[in-house]
Amino acid sequence: MGVQTNSRWATDVRPAFDAGLRSYMLRVYNTMALGVGLTGVVAYFVAQMAVLEGRTLSPLGEALFKGPMFWVIALAPLALVFAMSLGSERFSAKSLTAMFIGYAALLGVSLSSVFIVYTGASITKVFFITATAFGALSLWGYTTKRDLSGMGTFLMMGLFGLIIASIVNIFLQSSAMEWTLSIIGLLVFAGFTAYDTQRIKEVYWQGHSSETLQKLVVMGALSLYMDFVNIFLNLMQLLGDRE
Repeated sequence: MGVQTNSRWATDVRPAFDAGLRSYMLRVYNTMALGVGLTGVVAYFVAQMAVLEGRTLSPLGEALFKGPMFWVIALAPLALVFAMSLGSERFSAKSLTAMFIGYAALLGVSLSSVFIVYTGASITKVFFITATAFGALSLWGYTTKRDLSGMGTFLMMGLFGLIIASIVNIFLQSSAMEWTLSIIGLLVFAGFTAYDTQRIKEVYWQGHSSETLQKLVVMGALSLYMDFVNIFLNLMQLLGDRE
């Protein structure tokens, strides 16, 4: 009887589970892609408005990059991430979705400097390299049978070390250290991409309510979005051609 029950589960339930999981992961990737696209569009148009002829900053550029508004723009996305992470159980799925869209837009304003500092050709080149690398790493995280949960602690330690070293380099202004940190950051967020993909996959359960599932979609998209953006920024530091 046990063999028949297991066989029936494999025949009737497993295909439905697999279809549900694929649909769930597709929603995560689509939401992440929406965030990346929004960030890119906002960054491009803000950069166009922030620079005048002769590569001088417009009044908007002066306000964004040299005034007190710079710190508001820089810290607001971080505040939203903390709010989403700490309040994901309390916020509704619609609120989390709106916060994610707001975060992506605000980060676009903050990252508009990328379009000012680097050439358009190198931005395009690095974006496609990032997309290819991210896709390969995420696919590996999704398909591997290896348990990646043990990577989490080491990746978090690497991330905190990276943050501390980056703060130190603000004062040192060492180009060699900046280059080294970019390589370390690239490795850390490459690891996070595979780790987060597996983690997002494993929290899926068919019995989740539609509200809970949408929350998981948004929070999963947020994790992968941050992995993608950080891989892109570190590759820009290493491969980007400056104006």
